[in-house]
Amino acid sequence: MLERFLKKVNFKSLEDFRQNYEVKIPNNFNFAYDVVDKWAEIDPDKPALLWTNDKGDEHQFTFKEMKDYSDKTASFFQSVGISRGDKVMLILKRRYQFWFSILALHKLGAVAIPATHLLTKKDIIYRCNAAKIKGIVAVGDNDVIKHIADALPQCNTVECCISTGPEVPKGWHDFNEGIATAQKFRRNRLVNRNEDLSLLYFTSGTTGEPKMVAHDFLYPLGHIVTGKYWHNLNENSLHLTLADTGWGKAVWGKLYGQWFSGANVFVYDFDKFKPSDLLDIFHKYRITSFCAPPTVYRFLILEDISKYDLSALKYCTTAGEAMNPSVFEKWKEMTGLDIKEAFGQTETTLTIGTFPWMKSKPGSMGVPNPEYDIDLINAAGESCRPGEQGEIIIRTDRRRPLGLFREYLYDKELTKRAMSDGVYRTGDVATRDKDGYFWFVGRADDVIKSSGYRIGPFEVESSLMTHPAVVECAITGVPDPIRGQIVKATIVLADDWKEKAGDNLVKELQNHVKQTTAPYKYPRQIEFVSELPKTISGKIRRVEIRHSSTQKKHAS
Repeated sequence: MLERFLKKVNFKSLEDFRQNYEVKIPNNFNFAYDVVDKWAEIDPDKPALLWTNDKGDEHQFTFKEMKDYSDKTASFFQSVGISRGDKVMLILKRRYQFWFSILALHKLGAVAIPATHLLTKKDIIYRCNAAKIKGIVAVGDNDVIKHIADALPQCNTVECCISTGPEVPKGWHDFNEGIATAQKFRRNRLVNRNEDLSLLYFTSGTTGEPKMVAHDFLYPLGHIVTGKYWHNLNENSLHLTLADTGWGKAVWGKLYGQWFSGANVFVYDFDKFKPSDLLDIFHKYRITSFCAPPTVYRFLILEDISKYDLSALKYCTTAGEAMNPSVFEKWKEMTGLDIKEAFGQTETTLTIGTFPWMKSKPGSMGVPNPEYDIDLINAAGESCRPGEQGEIIIRTDRRRPLGLFREYLYDKELTKRAMSDGVYRTGDVATRDKDGYFWFVGRADDVIKSSGYRIGPFEVESSLMTHPAVVECAITGVPDPIRGQIVKATIVLADDWKEKAGDNLVKELQNHVKQTTAPYKYPRQIEFVSELPKTISGKIRRVEIRHSSTQKKHAS
């Protein structure tokens, strides 16, 4: 399969990879037709997706089945009015219907918007109206259905809702019945052009509402490096990436690069993460390749791994936040395996990685992906010397890399600030050593990474400010040995609430955030102060808050 898209597939060294990696870009490329359906044609019984859940259910789908189910889903979507260019939000947890749906939307030339099931009414209203969403496909769980139903009266563009069950509210379409009775699907002559929008993600920022990151139909080609040369996959691989389908990491590790490589994607559908259950999965199914955020590895090394047979596991990777070298060393001591770290954003594919021909350096992200022209620049705009901190940038003046987003949808000014003068500014700060390895320092814009989630301070601050006790607040991230970072709220109280400062008020404010925004965003640590440190222009100095240890802290 990869021979169809790469001028050279196998490389002897990192230098060979850097000099000779090149993608052959087809006209009107469509991942669903040109990769999934092609596998179904040349090897119909090839395993594609092994889905399991925490209740003991499992189903192995072949590429032929993925083609057939995505065709049925596309036909069903057409019958409810979804067509080329329409935007459809997918709130599907880890259900296998996610893969049917995203492939079907690709086949229609429509736009998939993966979203987490943790969205509240407010989150759903904002996303539907900001993106002009036409349809929603969701799991039929009580909480998810309730939030969507509560939001719908204020979602001006939504015309249809589809549930995968078990609950199918009145007025909603039944996904399973819809694909069971779907008419034969017929492909349109022109489904898409390469530059058409195919995928949209909402990502947190620090100065406003979540941004809409728009990717085109060439985006999957950028993930060839992710699957083949970072995860190191082949046609015999059984690969597990631990990620909810609402997050960008899902298409990084559970779809595009893996199926370019012909790997069998393993899906473990669970509601509550238990390290011992995951180790049982490794043992039972003989997982060969694994990717997860560092938080997961931190939990795994606390278990007695010697009780499990992990002999099939050959390759481990991580991304999403910086990995502590001590976790790397402990995992290697327990399994004999390195953890290959990498870096990327919702706006990109993998941009920096630790590839098979390289020695791993614990704590390092690795070296640039040859698809991207990457540099590290200081405040003066000069390339950084070894050891000097600078912002990671991607140069686009000579060519536009595959996998780089097209724009922040409907926001030309924000797009221009991020991408101008032949440069995309990532907003991430790093250092580079004498060997060319990059080392992550932190986000320039203070986005918090906790347990693999990216949390924008503005969203949490906005939630807290709706409570009558709060006059002013600032959200920052503080180090945590398990989660990487936790959310901290520094709060100035209203006069008539100051006497109530204490554990009970902390709990009340935490519950308030859980109820008004996604529960994972609530501040696990709260500090009450008389005033917030600010610049002369009135901007909050979060850096000073992070380093402050002079005020009394309340934690839970």
